[in-house]
Amino acid sequence: MLLESKGAQAPKAWPQAFLCVLFFFSGFPALIYQIVWQRALFAIYGVNIESVTTVVTAFMLGLGFGSLAGGFVSKRQRGRLLLLFGCVELAIASFGFVSLHLFHFAAVNTAGVSAIRAGLIAFCLVIFPTALMGSTLPLLVSYLVRFSPNTGRSVGMLYFVNTLGSAVACLTAAFFLMRFLGESGAVRVAATMNGGIGLAAIVLHFASRHVQVDRHSKTEQEPKFSAARLMPFPLALFVTGVAGFIALAYEVIWYRLYSFSSGGDARTFALLLGFYLAGIAYGSLAARSVCSDLDAGTMDRHVRFAGRFVIVANILGFLVAPTVALAGRFVPDVATLPLVLVTAALLGAVFPILCHVSVSPDSNAGARLSYLYISNIAGSALGSFLVGFVLMDVLSFGQIAILLATLGLILGVVLLLTTTAKKSNRLVIAVSGVAVVTAVVLASPWLFDRFYEKLLYKGEVHSDTRFSRVVETRSGVITISPDGTVFGGGMYDGRFNVDLLRDTNWVIRAYALSAIHPSPKEVLMIGLSSGSWAQIIANHENLEKLTIIEINPGYLNIIPQHDQVASVLRNPKVTVVIDDGRRWLTRNPDRKFDVIVMNTTYHWRANVSNLLSVEFLDLARRHLKPGGIHYYNTTGSQRAMITGCTSFPHALRIANFLAVSGSPMSVDRQRWRRILMSYSIDGKLVFDLSQAAHRQRLEEVLSMPEVQTDDVFAMESAESIRRRLWGVPVITDDNMGTEWLPARDR
Repeated sequence: MLLESKGAQAPKAWPQAFLCVLFFFSGFPALIYQIVWQRALFAIYGVNIESVTTVVTAFMLGLGFGSLAGGFVSKRQRGRLLLLFGCVELAIASFGFVSLHLFHFAAVNTAGVSAIRAGLIAFCLVIFPTALMGSTLPLLVSYLVRFSPNTGRSVGMLYFVNTLGSAVACLTAAFFLMRFLGESGAVRVAATMNGGIGLAAIVLHFASRHVQVDRHSKTEQEPKFSAARLMPFPLALFVTGVAGFIALAYEVIWYRLYSFSSGGDARTFALLLGFYLAGIAYGSLAARSVCSDLDAGTMDRHVRFAGRFVIVANILGFLVAPTVALAGRFVPDVATLPLVLVTAALLGAVFPILCHVSVSPDSNAGARLSYLYISNIAGSALGSFLVGFVLMDVLSFGQIAILLATLGLILGVVLLLTTTAKKSNRLVIAVSGVAVVTAVVLASPWLFDRFYEKLLYKGEVHSDTRFSRVVETRSGVITISPDGTVFGGGMYDGRFNVDLLRDTNWVIRAYALSAIHPSPKEVLMIGLSSGSWAQIIANHENLEKLTIIEINPGYLNIIPQHDQVASVLRNPKVTVVIDDGRRWLTRNPDRKFDVIVMNTTYHWRANVSNLLSVEFLDLARRHLKPGGIHYYNTTGSQRAMITGCTSFPHALRIANFLAVSGSPMSVDRQRWRRILMSYSIDGKLVFDLSQAAHRQRLEEVLSMPEVQTDDVFAMESAESIRRRLWGVPVITDDNMGTEWLPARDR
């Protein structure tokens, strides 16, 4: 207990309460950094799965190494733990203020590096601040066990307040920070908070130096602790690692679930992570109650709690996806997030309980906790990597859900088996576990029947609604309806059609390239999708080479099965590269093109502003030959249109596409007519001029330049666009365009 000249209890309460407040606010900037830094690094190294996995793994490893360092230091600086915590927060703040400038400097000086080097650079960029963040938990646990010899309650409380702060940060970022302050503003807020926390912790250190811990006297209310029946530490390390693997693996598949269901809404990740972390926080708080008894004789009871939590969590975790699919016709996706919260809460309770049953509350508590923490972090990183990078290429969503549920149920059964030596009890536990796993496997065909159809169509799913093809890769999910409509990641992504007579997918915009560029010999296309645009451009009479950058290799599996576009992949003029478009341009600074074409997805989807921002347009401009044109889909976004007209001196809107160039452009109707009259694909003329319907349609197409309005099917000059959209803000990497806006404001 604490001894002080003016009372024994007061000094014991206020430092802990104040410290919990500080650790709550410490969790807030940590998640802001994660969201912003990941976004900034993705702009540098791409948003394909390799880059995402590299950046996430770098974050996780940094936290793990930091935990080890914090545990090491906590054993040697027990009198200065609060001071060290304050200095760590100040160091994080210092890095935060310069972080985006540092990332930009790295981007300029590491353009074109290989994927391996990009991973090493990303790791070096984030290892210092994430290691500092990871060191804080063992430092504070070592500090708090001086006040209470109960590791589980100390870890539970700190994990609760810190994770709750992170959850609040996610929700704040989704609804306020990213929308109004952008990347740089959000980071400034986070760094300022770190600075305030650091100063407050240093003040608390000097204010509480007079507080002493009497290691010999105990109050009657404090039970004695015995380490005689602690869980073997290697077993605890293994369990925390597997638990971390399962928890992060669920987060990966849940992100795919909610991202597909929302159509790739940028706020999805922040909302999901917010509920997930809120669940972890609540589970940590609940674990404090479970860990209230320090009697070593109750350790088996604590492990039984952990085992039951793991089993129930994995049953609920398995049911999250079917629940979202079934509930889509009745409620919005966000209404199902409480189920994620409950599942995460059950998983979140496991770590403090395992700390309680395997770590003695002595001078080594912080160090031993750091080993458990890094095991949990390593398992989490492995879960993210194995599921996101490997399993999603070979297994369906439902199969991965079954695998995770089975692994989790086995872990829960193993924990329960360690708590009893009776053969009859062990047999009951084992048989029950097998029964639950069998039920999960048998129920999955029904639960995941027409899974993606339900997520996409919501209440419009009928008994005969079924996709003709579903392709799942680590880069995303592609679904195709029976009428040939392609959906990428839950949003419309085109149709298999190159026919101008039945122009169901506005391919007039692809054919219009002949009206604005005299001779597109070398063309770069970012995005392949159905292959319809690629097929049209590949058959242009002047084309010599078409380079296509596609982030999802799944499209290469579906294009050969559709006659209208199948030949494009066999065309000797066509080269397909699987990569992130922005990263490829950065890595190939010497490649120049007559035209860069992007049938860009909707402007509000996550990360799409990386292809619409001023910075990207500057990058694209450097890859254009003299007189070259950058031709891309604005999807009707006013901000995308004015950004193009601001970044380039010359622009022309064609329907919802924008053609921009550093040189004057004009519409040559005679050239367009001549090319359209002879345009053929796979040896078949686009227009058979012997037929009246074809002649009429040709004239309709050629009349498009005469419509100089802001109508959708029209052409509009740059001057008209600038006049009409005066005052509309441009898109930058920092403000991210409309990604974080609610639907009504996009």
